[in-house]
Amino acid sequence: MISIINAKIITPFRVIEKGYVSIENGRIVAVEESTDWPKASSHHEIVDAQGLYLSPGFIDIHIHGGGGSDFMDNDIDAYLNIAETHARFGTTAMLPTTLTSEQDLLLETFEVYAKSLEKNEKGARFYGLHLEGPYFAMEQRGAQDPRYIRNPKPEEYEPILSKYKHLIARWSAAPELPGALTFGQRVCEEGILLALAHTDAVYDEVVKGVEAGYKLATHLYSGMSGMTRRNAYRYAGAIESCLLIDDIDVEIIADGTHLPEPFLKLITKVKAKNQIVLITDAMRAAGTDVTESILGSKENGLAVVVEDGVAKLPDRKSFAGSVATADRLIRTMTKIAGLELKDAVHMLTVNPARILGLQHQIGAISKGLQADLILFDENIQVQKTMIEGRFVYEK
Repeated sequence: MISIINAKIITPFRVIEKGYVSIENGRIVAVEESTDWPKASSHHEIVDAQGLYLSPGFIDIHIHGGGGSDFMDNDIDAYLNIAETHARFGTTAMLPTTLTSEQDLLLETFEVYAKSLEKNEKGARFYGLHLEGPYFAMEQRGAQDPRYIRNPKPEEYEPILSKYKHLIARWSAAPELPGALTFGQRVCEEGILLALAHTDAVYDEVVKGVEAGYKLATHLYSGMSGMTRRNAYRYAGAIESCLLIDDIDVEIIADGTHLPEPFLKLITKVKAKNQIVLITDAMRAAGTDVTESILGSKENGLAVVVEDGVAKLPDRKSFAGSVATADRLIRTMTKIAGLELKDAVHMLTVNPARILGLQHQIGAISKGLQADLILFDENIQVQKTMIEGRFVYEK
């Protein structure tokens, strides 16, 4: 048994100012508000948190890379490097995310992902792939490769669902495309989280998407239509629709750059606390100090520059990806958006766990849940990361 004592424990409801958490066989067996700490013995290891915050491990449901690697490299070592890199910053669970690509590369991704699962011992755990694309609106493609963007067709996605549905946790697509509603219904039938993304939809199309199962907004504001005019009449775009419709949860790239202060404050004012998920959407340069990098695979990815805490296209006219790590998201939401620490943590732990249907397994410091825990200081600098009851990182 391990007990972490003298900690400020962030629970789903409050911060326990002084308490301890006990772990056995990879699970949380006790959460106590007390200064009567357990004592060390031959069967009981004691870790003194020295007043640090003890938080659930962060859950990143939209991430492409880090540490110089990208999931689209289709290399097991790249997967492991990304997982270990982000564990240093408090991420204990993630959904490896693809980019729109040629079909052969996507199919190879499934095989590499499956092999990486059994080898991932030191990094954030993988809880299924997030397929971002290829069914997007061309005008909202962002940095997605236009050569591979297309409409959903059953002859393409049905074989993928048939063979690989057990490896897919989430699929993002534009609901207004021809065939996208039927596609969405099929994805939901297989128990896969369906998200709307890179979309030019207006309100009525978003509503139809929600009815078909599109319940999560992929990186709100990024790759989404706003208010438009048609024959002098105004139409609410995907952004306004996602803010308005209560049945849509939203994820935000909370690096403080993709969404500056007014946007963060608007989202947290309009959407309920339990409807917002923080994501890094990180590309390979996250967790490094490089100034030049590649978005996507090393073989056919897009060259980018890294400056001002974000990746940009070489002409500086557009962002080309986030280089955030999860700790930065919490700092942004507390220091810029003005949230309480417990609420920011909620958006990176409890909320993604619920959205993925994993709330009975991970996402909170609660008796019976998996011991995915992190210790960080007042500046959200991570000192230790524990996954399944075992420390995988110590600063």
